Amino acid sequence: MAWPLADVPGAQAGQPLWWLQLLSLAGLAWVVQRQPSWRRAALLGWLFATAWLTGTFWWLFVSMHTYGGLAAPLAALAVLALAAFLALYYAAACAAWVALGWMGPVRGATVFAALWTLAELARGNWFTGFPWGAGGYAHTDGLLAGYAPWLGVYGLGAVAAWLAMSLARVQACGRLQRVAVLALLTLPSVMQMGGSAHTASTGGLQVALLQGNVPQDEKFQPGTGVPLALRWYGEQLRDARAALVVAPETAVPMLPQQLPAGYWSALEQRFATGSQAALVGIPLGSFKDGYTNSVIGLRPGAPVYRFDKHHLVPFGEFIPPLFKWFTDLMNIPLGDFNRGEVGQPSFEWQGQQLAPNICYEDLFGEELGARFAGATPAPTMFVNVSNIGWFGNTVAIDQHLQISRMRALEFERPMIRATNTGATVIIDHRGVVTHSLARHTRGVLTGVVEGRTGATPFARWVSRLGLWPLWAFGLLVVGWAAWSARRRR
Repeated sequence: MAWPLADVPGAQAGQPLWWLQLLSLAGLAWVVQRQPSWRRAALLGWLFATAWLTGTFWWLFVSMHTYGGLAAPLAALAVLALAAFLALYYAAACAAWVALGWMGPVRGATVFAALWTLAELARGNWFTGFPWGAGGYAHTDGLLAGYAPWLGVYGLGAVAAWLAMSLARVQACGRLQRVAVLALLTLPSVMQMGGSAHTASTGGLQVALLQGNVPQDEKFQPGTGVPLALRWYGEQLRDARAALVVAPETAVPMLPQQLPAGYWSALEQRFATGSQAALVGIPLGSFKDGYTNSVIGLRPGAPVYRFDKHHLVPFGEFIPPLFKWFTDLMNIPLGDFNRGEVGQPSFEWQGQQLAPNICYEDLFGEELGARFAGATPAPTMFVNVSNIGWFGNTVAIDQHLQISRMRALEFERPMIRATNTGATVIIDHRGVVTHSLARHTRGVLTGVVEGRTGATPFARWVSRLGLWPLWAFGLLVVGWAAWSARRRR
């Protein structure tokens, strides 16, 4: 639903079309409201969501089959099974809407938005959460993008769901609701006319973002990918002239104690003096203490900084209970990693507070928002280090870029991304990509990033309350609708 086909007029491969998301969801709403029973509505919602989600993260097939060695039919079945399971949330939302009985246009749209939001929240939070491709991401460049710094991606999705049901019942809508539809579509653009009202500049920082393009099937091979990564990243870290150098997730693919003699000490000495610093992705730990997917920070006159990934990838960084048999079918180095804490301190450098996040951690805005609470200084920019080479040259790269852009909109913070295969980019606080490196190439992206201080409304409430205001909205509206339905009987 959130991701268009390449042959849609005006679309670029992998880029979302906001109107297509509204149109498709309005189509579902139009069909659901005409169903005679909640069972039929549930089936339609499940089929819609299964097709949408399968089309969204079909590239999981690449990691399981191409790199994991899982038989193609089993890999395809695994993707379909995941989509079908997650689609149950949306099936329940459609079923509940019909079960609540007849509702007027305004009430019907509000209840549908609440139920759809609860489904999105459940998918993004339960069982570790996998909110990839949530409907709100389709609106990064759309008319509704201005809601992001106020409501976040789930709140933006709720607005879209309300609009979709209103469009589906437009003939029954009164004049007031039609005005409300126009207002919801135009208000964000009006709010953005005055520029950024929530944050202010903290100055610029020159960065160099490294993209090694190490083949995924060689990345952890001692005779090929490992020496290639050590040599190339070592040379770039040595020769870079930017104030901050960033290397991607597991750029150094070995534990420090496993590195060739002198490699680690040379890296530390390189940034022990002068006016440069580095953030480097590397695994840390030991068999006794456990392992972490981490970022280390090196800077003059300060101890080594460390950030440990908190939100681990199921089947990639930890194996869920009862699924050991499934991971044994694949030839992928999997294991159980230790988790870092939520809201870890930022890396301070040249007046900026740099907040690292690893791989798909930027998918969880509520966890990034935790860094805006407490006594520690709030981030002035986010730094994402990733390696999604597991998914080949697919739409996954474009989708991850949209996710990072949404975080930039929500918090009005720039996001810099250093990745193994793409997208290595600089995103400003308006969610605009200002510098980019061609995907699946080896190179260094340089540019100046402007940090920001201050907090958006979304940053303020999500840092204190998490996503509970949205849960409360959904539950209260649905509870009210259920109470009203009971009174009618």
